[in-house]
Amino acid sequence: MESLSKRRLDAAELDALLHRSLGQGGLLEQELTGGMFNSAYRARLADGRTVLVKVAPPADLPVLRYERGILGTEASVYRQLNSLADAAVPTPRLLYAGEDHLVLSWLDGSPWDQVQPSQPEPLRRELGRLAARINALPSPDGRFGYPAPEAGLRADDWPTAFGRMVAAVLADAERFGAELGAPAEEFSSLVSASRDRLAEVAQARLVHFDLWPGNVFHDGARITGLIDHERAFYGDPAAELVSLEFGGDAGEGSEVGGGYREAGGTLEFTAGLAHRLCLYRVYLGLILVVESEPRGFRASSPEHYAWARGYLSSHLEELRLHCAA
Repeated sequence: MESLSKRRLDAAELDALLHRSLGQGGLLEQELTGGMFNSAYRARLADGRTVLVKVAPPADLPVLRYERGILGTEASVYRQLNSLADAAVPTPRLLYAGEDHLVLSWLDGSPWDQVQPSQPEPLRRELGRLAARINALPSPDGRFGYPAPEAGLRADDWPTAFGRMVAAVLADAERFGAELGAPAEEFSSLVSASRDRLAEVAQARLVHFDLWPGNVFHDGARITGLIDHERAFYGDPAAELVSLEFGGDAGEGSEVGGGYREAGGTLEFTAGLAHRLCLYRVYLGLILVVESEPRGFRASSPEHYAWARGYLSSHLEELRLHCAA
């Protein structure tokens, strides 16, 4: 997708970047166009290895509050997952992490959204198991929210952290002139009214929060890797279901839910969980609508922008009903 946030490099610039980070040059093979924030390039190193180079937006580009330090967040998640025994969660290996780019090993397989319109049940079940393993990882210091100190969106409890996360994106909406379809005060009030539901979450766990089909690689027989950990935060593991829903059913009795439980994850589809899921869908909807402004999606991708507005509107209505009950 075309985005104003993408920083374009030519072959010479990419070669110089690899010399600085890995001590050897590389041949630009392809720019990967599927992402919506960073630029990504496939390159062949001088030693023959194929790598992915992920380049952050220009330093002076306006970004959302939660996106401050986002490349560092992604690098920290790669380190966590790379350290797991027996590659419990398949993902690229982090070869280099700098302030403005990452170098990652190349994944076998293809993104789910590019090769298959539906997700076979065995692979959906496997995806559920992988999600549970991610969600089993605790916050290193026990705190909730986004790990990047630049974002300043952390707290000792989930209601406070989530409230700050929502407040930050609402402030971004005002800064960028985003149209939310409802006053910012209503979103804040609904989150405040949901504090008891959010307080049901006692432990901060790693949440990928972007496991839509484009971030899941497979080779037809198995999942070969999960990518793009940049939206990750420490909070309610149930929030993982929100992006998993983009690939199919993730509710009670689903293949995803079955795999999640097989791997030791806990999913109890209570009234409290249903309420919290509405909160997380609204939060994601806010991100999708607000980020459209600095990235230029309203003009470059009007269909995506319209879909994001509709997603936010429908889940806001659901949240209103939960809070009124």
